[in-house]
Amino acid sequence: MAVPTQETPTQDALRRSGKDNNVPRPNGTLLSVENLAVAYGRNAVVRDVGFSLERGQSLALIGESGSGKSTIAKAILRLLPHDDVTVTGNVRLDGRETLGLPDRQFRPLRGRQLGFIPQDPGSALNPVRTIGSQAHEAAGLLGGTDAEERRSRILAVFEQVGLPDPVRVYNSYPHQLSGGMLQRVLIGLTVLPRPSLIVADEPTSALDVTVQKLILDMLSELRQELDIGLLLITHDLAVAAERADSLVVLKDGAVQESGTARQVFEAPRSDYARSLHADVPALNPDRYRSQPSAHNQEQADDGGLPVSVGLAQFGGLAQPGGSADSAPHIDVRGVTKRFSSRGKDVLAVDGVSFAVKRGTTHALVGESGSGKTTAIRLLLGLEQPDSGDITVGGDGIHGRSHADLRGVRRHLQLVYQNPFTSLDPTWRVSRIVREPLDQFDVGSKAGRAERVQEVLASVGLPESVLGRRPAHLSGGQRQRVAIARALVLRPDVVVLDEPTSALDVSVQAGILELLARMQREVGLTYLFVSHDLALVRQIADTVSVLRRGQVVEDGTVEQIFSRPQHPYTRELLDAIPRISRPAHGPDTQHQSTTPEQFAEATP
Repeated sequence: MAVPTQETPTQDALRRSGKDNNVPRPNGTLLSVENLAVAYGRNAVVRDVGFSLERGQSLALIGESGSGKSTIAKAILRLLPHDDVTVTGNVRLDGRETLGLPDRQFRPLRGRQLGFIPQDPGSALNPVRTIGSQAHEAAGLLGGTDAEERRSRILAVFEQVGLPDPVRVYNSYPHQLSGGMLQRVLIGLTVLPRPSLIVADEPTSALDVTVQKLILDMLSELRQELDIGLLLITHDLAVAAERADSLVVLKDGAVQESGTARQVFEAPRSDYARSLHADVPALNPDRYRSQPSAHNQEQADDGGLPVSVGLAQFGGLAQPGGSADSAPHIDVRGVTKRFSSRGKDVLAVDGVSFAVKRGTTHALVGESGSGKTTAIRLLLGLEQPDSGDITVGGDGIHGRSHADLRGVRRHLQLVYQNPFTSLDPTWRVSRIVREPLDQFDVGSKAGRAERVQEVLASVGLPESVLGRRPAHLSGGQRQRVAIARALVLRPDVVVLDEPTSALDVSVQAGILELLARMQREVGLTYLFVSHDLALVRQIADTVSVLRRGQVVEDGTVEQIFSRPQHPYTRELLDAIPRISRPAHGPDTQHQSTTPEQFAEATP
């Protein structure tokens, strides 16, 4: 590794914390995994897995849920449960076999040589203890230093990972910090003891795209400057291709293929890797962007009318004869909303305006705190605006009686971000999907049961799920149940709040295919809220970019992505992962291409 000619912020922080960054580490293989197999009882979940990681390099384990990624990581970290679990094979760290070590010999390796960054910083930190008090546990791994010296090293590493006002962070409780700040805290505490290897389990899956870029840039800098090996676990193939030197593709606990990032993404050999490649939004920007064509052949309620007529008859917002060229289906004009927080007024939405044509998809994008959630709560009538107007299908949302608003909400449905928390865990799928029909007293009991079966079939779920509870479904199945529940009343507007953010790329692709198909068949109007701009480019027709409660730019997807005008929009677009092609060698640089260029060059 070349020695930098100038002291970087990382080196400066380490020097002041008492660490010498320029002490070289031996070259060679840092982690070697051979013939690794894991079984729960008689159920083999990982089979014959092998790979190696060089010091200072990064390797990504990629695959969908159930592929064995996290199980492999836990086997390396010795965090698998002891009961009824069998682990065989060889795991060597710095040439030392670790699977067979007694616990008393392996335990000192955790933290000091093996670092771990979990997926959810909110659950990884104790909510009733300050960040500083928890940081002292990591600092204790540095050896015999007094409390004041440990505090200095903690503050230095917080500065190192880019946390503003390290003293405030040190004195804060977890709930007082944002998700991005909590993730930086965990990264700082992981690198503080200077481990040889860091295992990062989906470290950016719940973060805004700009915060994700900052976190990944930080990990790359730390890896290169501290000569740390990085084992990255992710289902985001664009992130893996951009950030990892080599990839291991997993399916059903077995390696499908492995190699450099360039090899796997330029010429995937396995059918599974090619399928994953096709599902990456950044590589396939136009996959779902066909013009929707609503045929309105669905029958409404029990009257045998086309959807638009049926909705109008039952007090809905759709009007017969509407088209994408008529007046906006959703019209938000000059909406403002203030909240009081800790005795201060917070302007959450400031003069927001946007319009959505019938049968199209409009996206609201922006970082956390940009006003996206407040805007959709105002649209759904869950909050009242301080000023401005919102109409759907020509009817105003606000100033209505409770009964009128209830009728509006029947045809204005919401799909939440996390289906596991939005679905009652004690109810079976049949009751979850049927409940809206019960609440609005739609049809007979037999008719409701038939409607539930029809809508489940339309979202690609078999009748066998009717008797299951949410805990017995996969993440993709739960999200399909949530979509079925939203569609069972046959609404004409569906608000989608980060509907695929917690899903694997292949499951996400299935959900997006479903949404695109339903829009073509029924003419649904979607308001799509997301921080994933690559996904927005695939699914949306028009976009509004929000920043600090204001719309800074809006237009068609082509305008926003090809000719962004506002610096903030350009910043968001720059944060979309670019597919890197590592060029190995001491004097070479990583070269990146845009997703479009890479897709054109890919067979």
